[in-house]
Amino acid sequence: MSEKIHLKDYDYELPPELIAQEPLPARDESRMMVVYRPEQRFEHRRFREIVNFFQKGDLVVLNDSRVIPARAWARREKDSERSIEFLFIKEQEPGLWEVLCRPAKKVREGDRLMFESSLGARVVGRGSGGLRLIQFNTTEVLSALKKIGVPPLPPYIKRRRGDPRLKSIDRERYQTVYARKDGSIAAPTAGLHFTESILQDLKEKGVQIHYVTLNVGLATFQPVRVEKITEHKMLEESFFISQETAEAINQAKKEGRPVTAVGTTVVRTLESAWNEETGLEPGERKTRLFIYPGFRFRVVDRMLTNFHLPRSTLLMLVSAFAGYELTVAAYREAVNERYRFFSYGDCMLII
Repeated sequence: MSEKIHLKDYDYELPPELIAQEPLPARDESRMMVVYRPEQRFEHRRFREIVNFFQKGDLVVLNDSRVIPARAWARREKDSERSIEFLFIKEQEPGLWEVLCRPAKKVREGDRLMFESSLGARVVGRGSGGLRLIQFNTTEVLSALKKIGVPPLPPYIKRRRGDPRLKSIDRERYQTVYARKDGSIAAPTAGLHFTESILQDLKEKGVQIHYVTLNVGLATFQPVRVEKITEHKMLEESFFISQETAEAINQAKKEGRPVTAVGTTVVRTLESAWNEETGLEPGERKTRLFIYPGFRFRVVDRMLTNFHLPRSTLLMLVSAFAGYELTVAAYREAVNERYRFFSYGDCMLII
């Protein structure tokens, strides 16, 4: 197979009605396509059956990053009638945040902004594509966001400001049950299917469960704008691997026990931290790793993932792991079988 390096190779047609707009009533009701790489075949299951695919001693790695309610609205002091939407990307230092704003042309350097609950800010810097740097009147911005912000749902999930689902459904369900560390602006969606009960069943079976933290930022859903994907440059994201997790994975690799990554963020974290001489290295660092067909995986043996957008780096990562032709066939099968796509949709276990 020739390596697929052109953007058009990762396009596919998806009927709009297959884009999941809401989560199912129960997390583990979602469908799960099992993709067998050696046999090049598929099987259609429910996620609640996932425990059957693991043995004692297997290792599962989850991303415990927590989604912050990063979407909020403000008004400029000199234009109090017009509301501007902000997506809080990252805190550069206490009280100083990098944000995306819409409409961006209305937000100029020096503007003063008023959010709800007396949260005020001043625009102190400007970047490309709607990026702004804003200085707040408090260092407790995250605490304020937890009161006034809403989940930063991706644009293909349609919600209007004030939609009660943003707080009644999305605040709970656009978050994994094991999320612990604030910092992400998008959910590591492969983990949304897990329940406390399934995690307990895995542990009782003798499956080892470990955690890494990758704060999902702009890099995860950064569009590819070059025709040759090899020319694409990933934005930077930070991650953390504990000593305990690193030691457990290194031991599993030595003993030939499979390591299952739950989500593309976990895949990128583990593969970014691998050292050929010392194995998986613990600690906090940053990554710009871009995985596409031709990449050699050193840590991850199996992967659970959702169905991803056309032309996305996430689809390219899956194609690298499962193989390009098998991935194309799996997506075609998913469309034919009317799977639910994207963040609130169904999932795929690649083994």
